[in-house]
Amino acid sequence: MTERGSERSDANATYVFAVCWNPDPSAFHGLSGVTDAAPVRILPLEKLTAIVQTVRACDFTDEAWQVRLTDRRELERYARAHHDVVTAAASSCPTVPVPMATVYHGEQRASEALGRESDRFHAALERIAHHAEWGVKVYAPPPPVDDSIRAATPSPGLRPAPGAGLAYLDRKRGVQERRERSRHEALQAAEKVDSEVGLLAAASRRLRPHEPRLSGEQRSQILNATYLVADHRVEELAELTRSLSGRTGLHIDLSGPWVPYSFVGEV
Repeated sequence: MTERGSERSDANATYVFAVCWNPDPSAFHGLSGVTDAAPVRILPLEKLTAIVQTVRACDFTDEAWQVRLTDRRELERYARAHHDVVTAAASSCPTVPVPMATVYHGEQRASEALGRESDRFHAALERIAHHAEWGVKVYAPPPPVDDSIRAATPSPGLRPAPGAGLAYLDRKRGVQERRERSRHEALQAAEKVDSEVGLLAAASRRLRPHEPRLSGEQRSQILNATYLVADHRVEELAELTRSLSGRTGLHIDLSGPWVPYSFVGEV
């Protein structure tokens, strides 16, 4: 959707945050959006409404955006501002977020481009109305530890008893087998969690589990999934995850509600 190119410094463009049904204009009061130069406002699109802001076109050329992508702090500022506006819209009505830095050469161009996608927006809005996105992360229990291996390790300078080496290797093999069995059982239990939560949800998506070395998390994550859940079933979801944690012995983190980014499709 984004239109970019070389622009003179005084030209304006229209930045689009989201498309929704009947938003409350007061929801955006106090939000600066991606610039302090103009307010966040609504743009009527026949039966839909876009949440937009006037920006300087030169700030969103390909060259300007490529520079911004190399500045982590600046990129995070834009991402946070974009998300804040989307969240404000979603607090008052069903909302489909559009990708960050979706910019058009003026309101007319924005209206025409978004209008051509109205069927897709309506379908996404119908899917997510009165629903929210909830995240479920499941962690495996700590692997079993066998202190007999440590106790069986010969002390420096002492001659091991006959057959001690073979016994040590057998015990070590046994610990490894128990760890593998424990992880296999945990993965099976995580599938049970996904299956039961999926039955409650309107839709679900499996995500790549976070690696401990990247997330800083010491535990081993074995399920990272997100679910589209009807608002009236939220208490049922919380109770289900508590029950599953008790039944499986797994640690389950439930997070949300979130704007359903994962379930609006490619818009």
